Amino acid sequence: MEGEKGKEMKKAAMEWKKIAEEATRPVGSSHLNVDRYLKRAMAVAEKPHAVCIPYPAQGHINPMLKLAKLLHYKGFHITFVNTEFNHQRLLKSRGPDSLKGLHNFQFHTIPDGLPPSDVDATQDIPSLCESTSKNCLAPFRNLLTHLNDTSSSNVPPVSCIVSDGITTFTLKVAEELGIPEVLFWTTSACGFLGYVHYCHLIERGLTPLKDESYLTNGYLDTVIDWVQGMKDIRLRDFPSFIRTSDPSDIMLNFFKEEVERAFKASAIVINTFEAFERDALDALSSIVPPIYTIGPLQLLQDQILDNGLKNIGSNLWKEEIGCLEWLNSKEPNSVVYVNFGSITVMTPQHLTEFAWGLANSKETFLWIIRPDLVVGDAAILPSEFVTETKERGMLASWCSQEQVLKHRSIGGFLTHCGWNSTFESVCGGVPMICWPFFAEQQTNCRYACKEWGIGMEIDNNVRREEVERLVRELMEGEKGKEMKNKAMEWKKIAEEATRPVGSSHLNVDKVINEVLLSKKNCLIRRTFLS
Repeated sequence: MEGEKGKEMKKAAMEWKKIAEEATRPVGSSHLNVDRYLKRAMAVAEKPHAVCIPYPAQGHINPMLKLAKLLHYKGFHITFVNTEFNHQRLLKSRGPDSLKGLHNFQFHTIPDGLPPSDVDATQDIPSLCESTSKNCLAPFRNLLTHLNDTSSSNVPPVSCIVSDGITTFTLKVAEELGIPEVLFWTTSACGFLGYVHYCHLIERGLTPLKDESYLTNGYLDTVIDWVQGMKDIRLRDFPSFIRTSDPSDIMLNFFKEEVERAFKASAIVINTFEAFERDALDALSSIVPPIYTIGPLQLLQDQILDNGLKNIGSNLWKEEIGCLEWLNSKEPNSVVYVNFGSITVMTPQHLTEFAWGLANSKETFLWIIRPDLVVGDAAILPSEFVTETKERGMLASWCSQEQVLKHRSIGGFLTHCGWNSTFESVCGGVPMICWPFFAEQQTNCRYACKEWGIGMEIDNNVRREEVERLVRELMEGEKGKEMKNKAMEWKKIAEEATRPVGSSHLNVDKVINEVLLSKKNCLIRRTFLS
């Protein structure tokens, strides 16, 4: 106690006491770490954190953003993940303010694995599918590691993942973190059911095709009578990637593998409603994980009070606002809206045939023509067509399609039958002429024409005479009137599904409470109901 060694130890102890006191003062390291911990714990207690990641194409980003906004409204902190390529396109089309988000709604990016490009067009889909499945897992894992870093201020840990149905590389990360993951299949239920049966079509030798002649010799008209939930379906009505003679075809194998991994998801959600696709949904419910119908998302989104997210959009091309002003000057149900979506491409001959078919119909039209609509060339219309139709036609490069399709002047829609377009047409009560391009558009076309009574199909080999005839029938004929009445009936049923006691409205709350808030060993489990 009195020796030199004792004095040295006493002095060292007093120094450490002083350092300890400094560490626990308001600006000390331990005090700050407690503050950080408490803030983090409070953030955890207040909000679950959903990471939403769409497949990086326009038709997938749009519905995922709607779902993300809905979850945010229900109380979730949202991290929305775009690819770097699409992030730059969004900045270009909508400006920097469009991606600032809010305090509890943030945007992050990951690379897609493809070579850098500043082209303002949709990327090659097979290349994109192959690259995302092979190259996006590590960047996505790193992003979630960053989000879960305890030093990240006021951001709760990731508690669930909502991923596109064809970005299943995310399932590995959800498994590693022990959190639930919902797959959002942005197709129709019947389209998804078609993909689910790819493995059976391959096992039965129905695809790949024997050779290219099977595309034109009537083989695709073969009726498949063993698929539950798809009555009188033909091979040509399945999603189009079965139309290959190559066993190594990228898209055939990509979708087969993505569907196989879907069984590992906690649940699957689809942007549809029960009455619209009951048979397909009943069939799916006996095959895959729990399925929740949550559509039409645009009608659910319309019910959300303004929470600062309405200005956050997802269009990768700049919208021309003059379209709506032009429509305001037209009579009700007098305009044919023409738009083949964000991916469809056509030949110059197709473009010319559609143009002269519209011109010869004498109907008023709004035609959206993307700069990359024509294969390998600019989308240039004949000057004679432009001159002849300038008094009753408007041409634009992009628009807000949802607003157009619910405008009172729109009487019909010439479409590629993508699911977003088909469903937006239903929400607007607008009948369709269908010219499917690829993927499940063929399936949607079949159902629109044969099951839902809201569509007429145009032959893939477009001829102006047929375009003229179908456009006139759509706008003025008895068939067109029947389709309009049926479309209005489906519109009413869709609205009922999204009301507070409707099936889709209730299903949103169910998937939140039954799946997204079901993290194992979660200490806090709260109900977020409107």
